Amino acid sequence: KEGWHGKALNAEQATQAIEELGGERHLIITPPKPEAAAPDDGGAAEVTLPTYDADQATRKAFGEALAALAVRPDVVALDGEVANSTHFEDFQKAAPDRFFEMYIGEQNMLGAAVGMQALGKTAFAGTFGAFLTRGYDFVRMAAISRANLRLCGSHAGVSIGEDGPSQMALEDLSMMRSIHGSTVLYPADANAAAKLVEVMAETPGISYMRTTREKTPKLYGPDEEFTVGGSKVVKSGDDDQVTIVSAGVTLFEGLKAADQLAREGVKVRVIDAYSIKPIDAGTVRRALDETGLLVVVEDHWSEGGLGDAVLDALAEDGAPLSGRVVKIAVTEMAGSGTAEELRDWAGISAAKIAERIRTVRASE
Repeated sequence: KEGWHGKALNAEQATQAIEELGGERHLIITPPKPEAAAPDDGGAAEVTLPTYDADQATRKAFGEALAALAVRPDVVALDGEVANSTHFEDFQKAAPDRFFEMYIGEQNMLGAAVGMQALGKTAFAGTFGAFLTRGYDFVRMAAISRANLRLCGSHAGVSIGEDGPSQMALEDLSMMRSIHGSTVLYPADANAAAKLVEVMAETPGISYMRTTREKTPKLYGPDEEFTVGGSKVVKSGDDDQVTIVSAGVTLFEGLKAADQLAREGVKVRVIDAYSIKPIDAGTVRRALDETGLLVVVEDHWSEGGLGDAVLDALAEDGAPLSGRVVKIAVTEMAGSGTAEELRDWAGISAAKIAERIRTVRASE
């Protein structure tokens, strides 16, 4: 009946409706339920993570680290028919009986992952970051259900290059940050990615790792440790005048920009904010207090990503602020090109970052 959606019946109407349905009855219905399953003792297995001495893509490191976790009988992997690109295929080779090809059905993939974790499995699911938008409602409902999911989104940002905007994840950090209790990670190099995959396996709630298509330089040694909520100050000195905060592929652009500015006498600190949520608020605030200018660089839309994570961290406790924060992010719809061409077009290349910092400092 029109106009009745969401409205309660009054007492008279309720009595009439109950009579029409056959009167009051007391029924107990027990639906079928899965067999009880004790969680596998995954923590007892010894995991040997891959290590890297040369350039490697973080998507490849994710796949190889996930394959290393296959020694744990509780770990399962679900793929959205892009295993050769996300490198979930590495897990498939290591544990084919615990690899599930869900095809181009991201909602089904995520729903199945929720079911598997309810049976005690440590479920990893992955596809291109852009395609996770199709299953976002399932991620949201998984958080409401207090589920533990480990998600990977590859091919992020304009840096995927020639594939064009339909494949570019430019909103993934924003949507995953907004999930209640989520953890959002964006490693810059392969050793960091491998370590953080193992961290994800032990992290409750919804965790998400963003991985990069292209190979990135080795930045960290295999013994470097990474924690949820941490960061790395990868470049600093006495009397730094600017801080660049970045993560993932644009961290290297920030480091190159810092080197360019150093030759001009401008001292720049560079922070790897690999844990985007929770972010290392203390390190970010200290950098603003000490250098007076934070420049946040990301291969993501300007809304909701790392830049907003930094601003949220600075605003969280209401403490007085001194200094400025500048966000450099993607603001226009990209086309197709090489990764280098598109980063420069978007203003997130080393040259464009350095140019923006010069302009901002000149306006002081």
